[in-house]
Amino acid sequence: MKFDAWYTEPQTENLSLSTKLKDILYVGHSEYQEIQVLDTYEFGRVLILENTYQTTERDEFIYHELISHPALFTHGNPKKVLVIGGGDGGSVREVLKHKSVEKIDFVELDGQVVEVAKKFLPTLSCEIDNEKVNTMITDGIKYVAETSEKYDVILVDCPDPVGPAAGLFEKEFYNNLYKCLNDDGIMVQQTESPLLHEKLINKIKGHLKDAGFSVIRPLVCSIPTYPSGFWSFTLASKKNDPLNSDVSEIETKLKDMTTKYYDQDVHKGVFLATPRYLKE
Repeated sequence: MKFDAWYTEPQTENLSLSTKLKDILYVGHSEYQEIQVLDTYEFGRVLILENTYQTTERDEFIYHELISHPALFTHGNPKKVLVIGGGDGGSVREVLKHKSVEKIDFVELDGQVVEVAKKFLPTLSCEIDNEKVNTMITDGIKYVAETSEKYDVILVDCPDPVGPAAGLFEKEFYNNLYKCLNDDGIMVQQTESPLLHEKLINKIKGHLKDAGFSVIRPLVCSIPTYPSGFWSFTLASKKNDPLNSDVSEIETKLKDMTTKYYDQDVHKGVFLATPRYLKE
């Protein structure tokens, strides 16, 4: 199908992002949401959930490398990892680049997103069926509240804090994440735009502090398809500080990996380059 059409996401009441379409590859509804995969001229294939950009072939590497590698390298020897959300599989793909990882529990609420990603986004979903990955189609909030499992690293690859995802930004959830981590455990979560959601970031920091994390650091980057183009993650650690990581060791390990954004300089730079108002 070829036509002159555009997809527009209203990102705030006063801001929209539009991209010209090559084709509409998939439109469907799961139990939870509308799912679309669009082929665009500027960003390649794009996953849309509930009329919101989730990931694109062109810029996904920025998001997925930064939600995973800073935490994994800060830990140093992650063996057991929990990925909450991220049904496209991009975070799972990045975690498996670390040879020390023996098991990933991959918890995704919407199984249809996983299946659509496998069919239409193979560059992201390519490792979902890896033998090290245990995929569980269930609610991540419920899972961390009830499980007795312990993890070295937890990645919360969640959508915006609306609907079923709202609970992923609440105090009880962070308390349960802390409980699920080993004594040197680390969690990281996408925490929205530092320009548009500053109050939310401060709220999250307060919840993490109350949960007991001794190290809490925001990291920022530019992701063109997310609201404002300026995005953040928040890393919280029980013990290790990313700013104290051995960059020479990271450089050595990266020789056996393929990354497009992350390296030993970025590891510290994304934390040190955090804007002053967020540090304060």
